[in-house]
Amino acid sequence: MSAQRDEATYAVAGAAAAQPTLDLSIDGHVHTGFAKGRLSVGALVTAAEQAGLTQVTFADLVGPETTWLRAYLDSVRRAQKRTDLALRVAVEVEVVRPDGWVAFPADLGELEVISIALSGVPLPEGLVAPERVRARIRSGELRAADVTDLVVAATVHAVERTSRYAPTQLARPLGVLAALGIDEAEVDEQAIRQLAAACRSSRVVVEVSEAWRTPSLRLCRALAVAGVPLVAASDTADASQLGRWRYVRAVQGVVEWVSGGTPGSRG
Repeated sequence: MSAQRDEATYAVAGAAAAQPTLDLSIDGHVHTGFAKGRLSVGALVTAAEQAGLTQVTFADLVGPETTWLRAYLDSVRRAQKRTDLALRVAVEVEVVRPDGWVAFPADLGELEVISIALSGVPLPEGLVAPERVRARIRSGELRAADVTDLVVAATVHAVERTSRYAPTQLARPLGVLAALGIDEAEVDEQAIRQLAAACRSSRVVVEVSEAWRTPSLRLCRALAVAGVPLVAASDTADASQLGRWRYVRAVQGVVEWVSGGTPGSRG
């Protein structure tokens, strides 16, 4: 990634931090048929145009063994020549260790942003699926409070680690807790503030996911209060869902209330 691009990205994030906003004409996380669903980049661009969007970030899930990254990048670049939409090239990567290590692809060179997510629980022995961790909590092998602390800590570490390499977005923060049967209300305010502070200091943008209804309104408020930039994210490969904001509109009201605006005045 170029230093000039980094500076531009962080300048936008810094401006957003001064007065939080949530632009409903931008979709910060869309999946393509390369990794999820069946639709091509071109078909999704057409759907985004019809939905009235102005910017789309493609963020397919990748890992160290991904072989199609070059074709994916080229497909987005070709689509950019045929549309007035701003198209950004990103990938989604999994947090795989408690220290925040993520499963990067081999080459980050042409990517504009990295979206990080916890879809499993990065235990010391490796990444474990939520249903297996949930079973271990039920059996008493693991304590829910300890798993919650681990999820928060791994998220904070991942935010801090990944932002050293590239402009970073955080997808579905704390969303894995629901899959574990853990109520986010069990996360104390100090931990919520710690996560918000890490995002702010690392200049990380947090995705507000329509598909997953995350972050919670509670966490969104803490992020907005901390001045963390938020971006609307369909997190979908379904063209019919582009630009159809419901949960995101609820979060927009929270953000505008925090920033002193009038809820519902945009989008």
